[in-house]
Amino acid sequence: MADLTVSLSLLVGIVVFSEAARRTALYLFPKRNWIIYVLELISTFQLCACTHELKLLAEVGGLEPQVGLTLTFLISVVHMVSFHGAICNPTGALEQLCRGTLTRGCALTRISCQLIAAVVARSVMPHVWALALSDLHRQHSLTGFECTNSPVNAPLLWAAAVELSCAFVMHAAMSKLEKAEEKYQVPLIAAVITTLVYAGGHLTGAVFNPALAFSIQFPCPGNTFAEYSFVYWIGPILGMTGSLLLFDNAVPAVSGKRTIPKNLNSNGHETKKMK
Repeated sequence: MADLTVSLSLLVGIVVFSEAARRTALYLFPKRNWIIYVLELISTFQLCACTHELKLLAEVGGLEPQVGLTLTFLISVVHMVSFHGAICNPTGALEQLCRGTLTRGCALTRISCQLIAAVVARSVMPHVWALALSDLHRQHSLTGFECTNSPVNAPLLWAAAVELSCAFVMHAAMSKLEKAEEKYQVPLIAAVITTLVYAGGHLTGAVFNPALAFSIQFPCPGNTFAEYSFVYWIGPILGMTGSLLLFDNAVPAVSGKRTIPKNLNSNGHETKKMK
């Protein structure tokens, strides 16, 4: 219980620090076009740093599954209401690029910011754990703050299929939930995320986010960089592509209606085209 309390306090601290950084950036540079990239960096750092701590709780701290899923739902809600328009997922940026709401340069810059933030979070968290705020952190120091096992607990093709399926469901859900009232969008999307983690977490971690996977899964032993790329990058990109082709092209073509869903950011809110 003491370890859980410390980890929850750390999660709150990460969110508060990130929100303070976002508000400061928005206050100092309110009308600069590049401010969205700063928000992308800060918000993706928040996502990755919090997930590092949650992963530590689950894998080293022996967190009970029901508690872990509850935390997953709650932190997903917090992330979505605090990201200020940041996407925090390369497949989300690629989806908006395909739909024409992001230019190629904007999408590539956002993805670059996401990957940079993923690396920063991966580098910063060991320094936080080195403070030994809890027995869990002290125990983690015995392994040099490194994960000891591969997160892929299935054959590579099956693991990639899991990430593909999770990404497909996630992007399809976000497309469909834009029809729901705004106050219901965030908890519904958080519920979808939690369900996917429950269904696929024991096989791959159910990350379905290439930047997040680059931060929390790629450093783990047991598989090569190419294998992790196949599972955690190719899988989600194919899942997003499948969702886009099915619901933006195939279904409208069969029904005779060509309707492009509103483009949602990671908050589930509509976005405008960015240059």
